[in-house]
Amino acid sequence: MKKTNLFIMSAVLTLAACNGGTQPAGETNEDIIGRTTELNISNKRMTPEALWAMGRIGGMAVSPDGTKVAYTVSYYSVPQNKSNTEVFVMNADGSDNQQITHTPKGESNVVWTKDGKLRFLSSESGSSQIWEMNADGSGRKQLTNYDGDIEGFAFSPDESKVLFVSQIKTVASTADKYPDLPKATGRIITDLMYKHWDEWVTTAPHPFVADFNNGLENITDILEGEPYESPMKPFGGMEQLAWSPDGKQIAYTCRKKTGLEYAISTNSDIFIYDIATKQTKNICEEIKGYDTNPQYSPDGQYIAWQSMERDGYESDQNRLFIMNLQTGEKRFVSKAFESNVDEFIWDNNSKGFYFTGVWHGQTHIYNIDIANGDKLTKLTEGDYDFGTLALCGDKLLTKRHSMMMGDEIYQLDKVRSGEAFAEVKQMTFENQAIYDQLEMGKVEGRWVKTTDNKEMLVWVIYPPQFDPNKKYPTLLFCEGGPQSPVSQFWSYRWNFQMMAANDYIIVAPNRRGLPGFGNEWNEAISGDYMGQCMKDYLTAIDEVAKEPYVDADRLGCVGASFGGFSVYWLAGNHDKRFKAFIAHDGIFNIDMQYLETEEKWFVNWDLGGPYWDKQNKVAQKTYASSPHLFVDKWDTPILCIHGERDYRILANQAMSAFDAAIMRGVPAELLIYPDENHWVLKPQNGILWQRTFFEWLDKWLKK
Repeated sequence: MKKTNLFIMSAVLTLAACNGGTQPAGETNEDIIGRTTELNISNKRMTPEALWAMGRIGGMAVSPDGTKVAYTVSYYSVPQNKSNTEVFVMNADGSDNQQITHTPKGESNVVWTKDGKLRFLSSESGSSQIWEMNADGSGRKQLTNYDGDIEGFAFSPDESKVLFVSQIKTVASTADKYPDLPKATGRIITDLMYKHWDEWVTTAPHPFVADFNNGLENITDILEGEPYESPMKPFGGMEQLAWSPDGKQIAYTCRKKTGLEYAISTNSDIFIYDIATKQTKNICEEIKGYDTNPQYSPDGQYIAWQSMERDGYESDQNRLFIMNLQTGEKRFVSKAFESNVDEFIWDNNSKGFYFTGVWHGQTHIYNIDIANGDKLTKLTEGDYDFGTLALCGDKLLTKRHSMMMGDEIYQLDKVRSGEAFAEVKQMTFENQAIYDQLEMGKVEGRWVKTTDNKEMLVWVIYPPQFDPNKKYPTLLFCEGGPQSPVSQFWSYRWNFQMMAANDYIIVAPNRRGLPGFGNEWNEAISGDYMGQCMKDYLTAIDEVAKEPYVDADRLGCVGASFGGFSVYWLAGNHDKRFKAFIAHDGIFNIDMQYLETEEKWFVNWDLGGPYWDKQNKVAQKTYASSPHLFVDKWDTPILCIHGERDYRILANQAMSAFDAAIMRGVPAELLIYPDENHWVLKPQNGILWQRTFFEWLDKWLKK
């Protein structure tokens, strides 16, 4: 990789306290990670240091009177190798934007009170607790002193009670069984799901409800005596729980299974807990797939949630369901949208929804009018991805990003004006000072004909200052998931503008097995990893390689997760198209993957079943085409990257692939992270990832 052309006086400079925020006693400005204020980008090209200097906008909340918006921004320090999150408040029209906290411990889960104060989580006292402050950051005080970390919270509508999440112990330690061996590190395992994502599972998150009177009183574990998770690991949060408008009930998401039963099933349900009687009711027992994220209608007549139909299929269509709480009638209200409902909120009149969903490589905002035959209306347009919705008076607040720019907060009308799409207004400009110094590469969508005569959307990203008279090395990007859209995403690792800034053209196909093109297209990958989706990859790169500005002798192939698997498979099946490969967290040996991964429903569905089932034709076809069986055809340099805390796909997959390449005499390199999971989260590891990535590509693809 070229030496950095971004000089940062300090990777993340600390901020002086300003704008009325408070600073805990004993802390100095030097302890606080904040916005980078001095950058010198010499040639307008994106660099790893520029990416890590960007503030990342998180959650947002609208005040009860609709006049103010609070939101969080996370900042990263490369020298300190950590992050910090601060709180901002602005008027509903985007004016008077002020940073109101300047602390080293960070704030999260920010919500408004009825009287216009802010409540949030902070670990300032040594554990994660609920705190409160005024809207200007003053009057900061701790509200709870719970014996354990509070991971999320939501106050009841009248604020007399609080629902919060904390971990409970579910697995006895070795020291519990043998007190005379307190330093023994061995784990005694008796069932599956002993590991998940990046942790050894010894606890489960539980929802607790308590009276609130300047502290927690009468605390009740809603799942008392039950070893289940709510919210569900590894990514569930407060969106999986909800208060009823009258404060008498709590809806929660739970998969009431453990061990092997948990490992092979995605069948979660929505349960309603009655505060007074402490009785629980399952409202969707007959639906066998994922049921998550309940929301009561503002008038209390309905409850809505996201629902998948089939057990064991984690990428089934995510549908929006509602139930009439009086009659029990359920309805699939998003039928007109043949893709996933990603995020949704009720309108304040309880007659419809706003939701985000991907279609043809773009994630837009839609409205469903349940009072008018579930009428579907698209509200936004353009090469963008929208997400995170909030009502703000007669407007909607949302976050938006694209392949050209990271998340900022926007405001738009809740209705279309005739044939015109809703007007969208940018509210925050968190990274404008950085964008002003960068020149982004052009992003172009083109449709190409596949080998089975279908139309496939392929994104092509060009280098800044692109010259069509030159020839450029070109990268095929293989998406992960495997059923995650190649939409207008912005990544702080797999960043297309970063690749383009290093003078590569990027080809990013929406190959078979991705949502946003109908259910048939999305499901074509199940049980057929090495089939049409691989043909689609090769079609995409072959088509773009016909262009005179693409150097067909300098093609590379890169990807992570399923994309990493794709790289390993293509390494033995590419007919000498590529001159360099990079696989991150990919599956190399499918037989090993079946038993190593923790979520067995995934391999049962996607691979077709266990390798020992000799009568299962789908499974046997899958295992017969595992990438490790084609190592004899490997002849192209390959970089293998993996995190040792990745329990979804174990790191021995990359180690095995690297060893195989070396033993075959193929140039290879291994970047292994002992402290990273399926992602790379630490700043210095992220910089190392980028430098290694481009050093490898430049070595083999640039003359």
